[in-house]
Amino acid sequence: MELTYTREEEHFRARLREWLAHALPRLPAEPSPGDWPARRAYDTAWQRMLYDAGYAQVHWDASPTQRLIFLEETETAGAPYVGANFVGLLHAGPTIAAEGTAAQRERWLRPILRGDEIWCQGFSEPDAGSDLASLRTRAVRDGDSYIVTGAKVWTSHAEVADWCELLVRTDPDAPRHRGITWLALPMDAPGVTVRPLRTLAGSAEFAEVFLDGVRVPVDHRIGDENDGWRVTMVTLSYERGTAFAGEVVACRRTLRELAAAARENGRWTDSVLRRRLGRLHAEFTALWRLIQWNVSEARVTGGAPGPGGSVFKLRYSHARQELFDAAAEVLGTGALDLDRPWTLDRLSSLSYTIAAGTSQIQRNIIAERILGLPKGG
Repeated sequence: MELTYTREEEHFRARLREWLAHALPRLPAEPSPGDWPARRAYDTAWQRMLYDAGYAQVHWDASPTQRLIFLEETETAGAPYVGANFVGLLHAGPTIAAEGTAAQRERWLRPILRGDEIWCQGFSEPDAGSDLASLRTRAVRDGDSYIVTGAKVWTSHAEVADWCELLVRTDPDAPRHRGITWLALPMDAPGVTVRPLRTLAGSAEFAEVFLDGVRVPVDHRIGDENDGWRVTMVTLSYERGTAFAGEVVACRRTLRELAAAARENGRWTDSVLRRRLGRLHAEFTALWRLIQWNVSEARVTGGAPGPGGSVFKLRYSHARQELFDAAAEVLGTGALDLDRPWTLDRLSSLSYTIAAGTSQIQRNIIAERILGLPKGG
């Protein structure tokens, strides 16, 4: 299907293109990928530029179609990705906008949009990754605060974050999905310890976070106590909705670059490789159409992205891995050189079938919520 854009939406696209053409040449050089304090400064400065120009709100105040146009145009123009801002802009911010009180929206949304505050995600635990509902981090009510004890892992950007979207267990006797609460944790609170983790690609955007009797005010709770699983599904629906749209645009560009590289180094004579690249072209074209379909559905319902996002996440994760496997085939022995284009992307692509919900979890969601199949025993 082809998403139809209104005259107003095309006007939005034209104005955005014009602004990007003037704004991008004014950006400083990007910092080293491993220097996260410098990356935070770079990413938040870009976010402030978007805010001042009136484009920061697209992640939750604009229509789904405008959000898609924004992601497509910024990626096509080579604009910075959200980077260290991604949890706040794509997860916590939309969740607070949808589920928070007026006071909570006033407290947290503008600092996220301006790039003043960075968020990280405290969901996964050493024994609760794919099976998120088995989390054990405890929060015990004590007057106007919760006392939180436990550990989180794969906490994105914890080393530079001001806040953490934190899942805790507030009722250990309730069924697993009904005793969870969503809290906004200040990362400078006493008892919070952050230990960075280095990935296979050599980056350190993840960390372990240890919580030793940390006090979190009750008014930092988003939604009701023990209703955190439902709130989390709102968060994850945004994570699996349009959040990867810019990456699909980037993958389609990478595919064109791979074809050009194969022509230059003589690999284009391999008919098997040509067929592989052609099939990947079809895959990413279909994924872009799927994003447009999900956006069309959200435009009709006026709500958060639905379970269709899991269909996209499942196929995209595998297509991305196949894309960078093809890149290794084009590069040949150069694929072992970490300084070559696409090599680090290939290493990072290995995580996509795990991050943001494993492929097995996405299949369960599709089976139960879309196909109406019974839950497995």
